Amino acid sequence: MDDLFAPEQRIFDEAVKSAQETGCVKCKDLAKEYGRLLKQLRRATKVSDRTTRTLNTSKHDLLDKVHFDVLTEIYNRRFLDENLARIIKSISRSGGELSVLMMDIDYFKKYNDTYGHSEGDACLKAVAEVITASLARADDFAARYGGEEFCVVLPNTDEGGARLIARKILENIRTKGIPHEKNKAAECVTVSIGAVTSVAAHTQTGDDYIRQADMALYKSKRNGRNQYTYIDFKEDTQ
Repeated sequence: MDDLFAPEQRIFDEAVKSAQETGCVKCKDLAKEYGRLLKQLRRATKVSDRTTRTLNTSKHDLLDKVHFDVLTEIYNRRFLDENLARIIKSISRSGGELSVLMMDIDYFKKYNDTYGHSEGDACLKAVAEVITASLARADDFAARYGGEEFCVVLPNTDEGGARLIARKILENIRTKGIPHEKNKAAECVTVSIGAVTSVAAHTQTGDDYIRQADMALYKSKRNGRNQYTYIDFKEDTQ
């Protein structure tokens, strides 16, 4: 790492050398004082750098806390809203497709009533982990939308990709085998999923995708749960 005070150090070294060669007492005193001030400056700079690093670390830690759900440790609603808007804007420039999945845990209230809220929290964390592990690409992400509801965002993903991820999540959660004796759809914890895909356009909003994926989700619930429903994005849906 380059010495920030290399020029000042050279001046000090030359002053000391000159004072030694000439035997000038005043020159020695001046060189000594210069060296003392240079040492103080180096020390102050180190403290400043350390403080700056600490502040930057604190800033990143704070941003993490702002964007992550405390319980499940996946992204939260705030991160979802902010990034979904950014993703739509970015993908719309290239005419790419965007898929969004909404899902919730089947009969989760009955789960809490049966096993208690502590086990309910553990269930939420386990489901969040399975959902996240079911996503293969770096740009894909899952967020806790609220309560027992989750959202998955799949940039540059067509209908086939959306259906594939939906099936994968369903299967992986069933395979997890979390007991749920009050689940009318199965003997273990399951989820219902709604999926929607569209060519991204700057006129669209994140709420448009979430609202329509929610519509598909409720179709899955009406049809017996523990399944996914795919619908095409409709521009005029309000």
